Amino acid sequence: MQLNLTKPICFFDLETTGVNISKDRIVEIAILKVYPNGKEESKTWLVNPEMPIPKEVTEIHGISDVDVADKPTFKELAKEIYNLIKDSDLGGFNSNRFDIPLLAEEMLRAEIDFDMKSRLSVDVQTIFHKMEQRTLSAAYKFYCDKNLDGAHSAEADTNATFEVLKAQIAKYDALENDTKFLAEFSSRKKFADFAGFITYNKKGEECFSFGKHKGKKVTEVLEKEPGYFGWLLNADFPLYTKKVLTAIKLKSFNNKLD
Repeated sequence: MQLNLTKPICFFDLETTGVNISKDRIVEIAILKVYPNGKEESKTWLVNPEMPIPKEVTEIHGISDVDVADKPTFKELAKEIYNLIKDSDLGGFNSNRFDIPLLAEEMLRAEIDFDMKSRLSVDVQTIFHKMEQRTLSAAYKFYCDKNLDGAHSAEADTNATFEVLKAQIAKYDALENDTKFLAEFSSRKKFADFAGFITYNKKGEECFSFGKHKGKKVTEVLEKEPGYFGWLLNADFPLYTKKVLTAIKLKSFNNKLD
């Protein structure tokens, strides 16, 4: 079947040095861009993470320090990758909680102003967990009746994710062949940032989801305790979270001027 798209969607998968969004780096990225007319374009890059790849991580995805020693850094690849995805929605497996946040961090380190305001995200894992509660290899076997050879290879996982989504749409009448519907269906609790430090209350206002100010409006906290903003910017929070906080503070300041 062909996805019903109004704009391109880029399915992608990352292999990394670990699972810490703030500190770990990409070592491989594969992107499969699917256009509304059904055309597909794929690209895979090995990336020098500029840090050692832990042995236990290499044992999972098979990429070692030697494999990436002479490869370009993400900063060197960032513009090419951004140009491929800039007009597209994004899709992946566990992408809302891991791949998109880590990609955003890498883009911001490369001084590219990446955000998700103009795009949707379809997380195939969330759809799968809501429907069947399994892993990507099991999903591939369940929906496509195929074994996932080369699991934890970014390219194999990316292609399998695309095939699983198409099979999910074909299998479940409740799923609409529409990117907006799939993005909403595969979303979890809404956060203003990727990492989940800033959430929304019932009125749609940004609130802290952690620490001593949990549940309080960001604007009110920053107004009553100005030093807290400086502490947040200097603490070990993801760059995207800091970007969102800065935008909230600037918006609040501009509103006072109006």
